[in-house]
Amino acid sequence: MAGFIARQPNGLLCRHSTIVDCVTDYNMTEEEYINLCAERAAEEAKREAKEVLEGYIRPFQWIKDYFAPNNMTQEEFERILEDMSRPKELCSHTTT
Repeated sequence: MAGFIARQPNGLLCRHSTIVDCVTDYNMTEEEYINLCAERAAEEAKREAKEVLEGYIRPFQWIKDYFAPNNMTQEEFERILEDMSRPKELCSHTTT
């Protein structure tokens, strides 16, 4: 976190940064603090996702090489492989 949150005398919240050694946000409600954290988390997630896309994409063959039928049957895996081979215009994001 590189800082801390304190309750101000007026009941609102402030954030002190131990990086810049001063207050960075103040007069926040609890909801505003939650939103601030959510925004920062979203920014971090986007940064991490971009990093993965720029440097960590692996060959599709690895999907086949690393499969183990522990949490998915071989038949289901083969069905998913077939689905992933369809033209992208016919596909939508799916979570198993």
